[in-house]
Amino acid sequence: MSVPTPGSYAAMPYDPAAVTATRFTLVRHAESLWNASERWQGHGDPPLSERGFEQARRCAERLADLRGRIDRLVCSDLLRTRQTAAAIAQVLELEARPTPKLRELEIGRWTGMRREEIAQQEPELLAAFDSGQPHIRPGGGETRLEIRTRVRGAVEGLAVHHPGAHLILVVHAGVIKALVPEANPGNTESIDITLEGIRRARPTIRVDATQLPRHQVETLY
Repeated sequence: MSVPTPGSYAAMPYDPAAVTATRFTLVRHAESLWNASERWQGHGDPPLSERGFEQARRCAERLADLRGRIDRLVCSDLLRTRQTAAAIAQVLELEARPTPKLRELEIGRWTGMRREEIAQQEPELLAAFDSGQPHIRPGGGETRLEIRTRVRGAVEGLAVHHPGAHLILVVHAGVIKALVPEANPGNTESIDITLEGIRRARPTIRVDATQLPRHQVETLY
């Protein structure tokens, strides 16, 4: 599945009220093998653990009451989200549609490492990342500004393409935090929010603006 691009909207009627009312149920994936071993994942692609498959099954059961009321089920294209979404899809009788635009924050060379290993090798970079600064590249990967732009663009596109609909997105903790900054979901926990709510959500970050390029200072939010 590809998330709609702006150019694909030209022939579509646009109803701003319906678009902003589009509802998203954001579900964090179940426990993966790397969650279980406390390894940072990013774009790494471990499968679910045994416990994770059971979590996914129970999550699908919790969502069973939504059968017939969900318009689309979308997930990240990484294995842990696809496996979680597959359990939900079976119960809701929907097709899970994967997209790379909803992947976790890319963490480069930190992928597959434990926190203590990162702290030993790159303590200053880890401390800067932990501080919430939006321009820091963890492991040389993606900044918080970049994931925020990527995933918010994806949900805006989905809302325009499915105005007023109710979508389930099976994604990652970093994706949910990019959309709802105050959120801190555990595995298979979910948040219900409209596009209007996502637009209003703002990150709480500590920024040294003197260290940012001017264009980033102007577009932090």
